[in-house]
Amino acid sequence: MSPAFRLAPGAPGARILGLGSFQPENVVTNDDLAERVETSDQWIRERVGIVERRIAGADLSLVDMAAEAGARAVKDSGLAASDVDTVIVATCTMPNPIPNAAAQTADRIGLAAPGAFDLNAACAGFCYALGTASDLVRAGSAQNVLVIGAEKLSDWLDWDDRSTCIIFADGAGAAVVGAASDADQVGIGPVAWGSAGDMNQTIRVLPESGALYQEGQAVFRWATTKIAPVALRAIEQAGLTPADIDVLVPHQANLRIVEAVAKRLRAKGAREDMRVADDIVHSGNTSSASIPLALDHMRAQGRVRKGETVLLVGFGAGLSYAGQVVVCP
Repeated sequence: MSPAFRLAPGAPGARILGLGSFQPENVVTNDDLAERVETSDQWIRERVGIVERRIAGADLSLVDMAAEAGARAVKDSGLAASDVDTVIVATCTMPNPIPNAAAQTADRIGLAAPGAFDLNAACAGFCYALGTASDLVRAGSAQNVLVIGAEKLSDWLDWDDRSTCIIFADGAGAAVVGAASDADQVGIGPVAWGSAGDMNQTIRVLPESGALYQEGQAVFRWATTKIAPVALRAIEQAGLTPADIDVLVPHQANLRIVEAVAKRLRAKGAREDMRVADDIVHSGNTSSASIPLALDHMRAQGRVRKGETVLLVGFGAGLSYAGQVVVCP
């Protein structure tokens, strides 16, 4: 006979308790890049929508950025460091796989012996980690989980390759996930996820150089046709309709992709006044950090408010993709 498992008392669901983010101070403009590679401000704006991006120096590590964003999220949540018992860092750019980023980040913040692990789903990493954190809380395996998306993509770029050096950047964003006190407080919907392993050559690290390579046109075609259905599935699984979405925060891969996804959602019933994150304009593509960075920035700007319904969508061709609906804390 199978055992009768019980969920943690008082934890029918999970919600986001706080947000935080961090970016390096060093701003690199399109004109700065045009001094090194054959490109221009106009060319970059027209093709990917980026005006400037933040790039970390050699003295600022991925763990440094993760710890700053994580500490800010814990403070925003109103919890004490001792209340956080699990740390998940979504990243694909640690310089080495051992030791992991999560345990180092937890130690920097002052968390005592939490469960700590890294998760690599590349650009969809934050959604994967947020879904995992929600399930950990719902199952009673954790009480409060610090979820961080952190990337130092500048370490993995060929700065003479104009197809990648104009797009990617560095930064970290974080959220604290805790239990919902009752059904009305649930603030994280089910994660709708998947992968496209047949596209594995479109975004990869070249073994001969160790640099990130991307087939831009293939990724663009894939994302503009495949991501809206994932977003719609996430909305349906949350028991909502497209018209219920106040804010769309997709992975900040390319402004044209962001706008195409929003257009498809509006064609399926999303409101014309649905606000759409455009953090890529001033932050670049920060992979797993892009969604929490954009959400925290929009909240600071007053473009998303407490209690509003937000659709998150993360994607990377050849890697993983995911969508989920959350309520802004």
